[in-house]
Amino acid sequence: MPHTLFISDLHLSADHPHSTAAFQRFIATLAPQAEALYILGDLFEYWAGDDDRHDPFHAEVIAALHGLATHDVKIYLMHGNRDLLMGDALAQAAGATLLDDPTLLDLYGMPTLISHGDKLCTDDVEYQKFRVQVHDATFQKNFLAQPLAERKAYIEQLRKQSNAAKQSKGSAIMDVNVDAVATLLREYRYPRLIHGHTHRPKRHEHVVDGHRCERWVLSDWDQQLSALRCDAQGCRVISF
Repeated sequence: MPHTLFISDLHLSADHPHSTAAFQRFIATLAPQAEALYILGDLFEYWAGDDDRHDPFHAEVIAALHGLATHDVKIYLMHGNRDLLMGDALAQAAGATLLDDPTLLDLYGMPTLISHGDKLCTDDVEYQKFRVQVHDATFQKNFLAQPLAERKAYIEQLRKQSNAAKQSKGSAIMDVNVDAVATLLREYRYPRLIHGHTHRPKRHEHVVDGHRCERWVLSDWDQQLSALRCDAQGCRVISF
């Protein structure tokens, strides 16, 4: 049956060979059976700019995606909080299309909204302020003008600070805010919602203005090797 696959939060890096091996198996076995593959952010542990695509590890991942694209699987990339600097050069090399966040799809007749998901975590006020800053076009232009080595060192420093800050935050503050979810579903006329980011894979139901909407949260691959498979009959999680 024709179907589409959704994944996110792989956080691929040379330091995580288990996830990388799983990605290669996924690309070689499950992904070629799909009509399309949507990667909803954080494909990489971090992305300092498209001029880093020639790094041997990055080149290996990009080549795997390009190989999948040659098998007539449409590949779509969405920015995450870790790889928001992915650009057209990366997408072209991978044979992929970059998407806005959020994007509304007609998925086998079902309106489906896809997002990375971090914008929905509105209780984390400190993070949302940071998010606005790093999504600013001028900030990104100035950052990308710096030497690659300096960019990577800065991102490594930010990662350490972020990991330290998480220790002092309650787990609930890093999850989505249900009112933010309802607002988004209302704005897009009550679609199905698929997102990642929170690392809390689960199917939820929301009733918004009398409309019942399902929300699928994708897994991170450190926790659970899985993808969401959607077809004309609905969605289900497949583990591998």
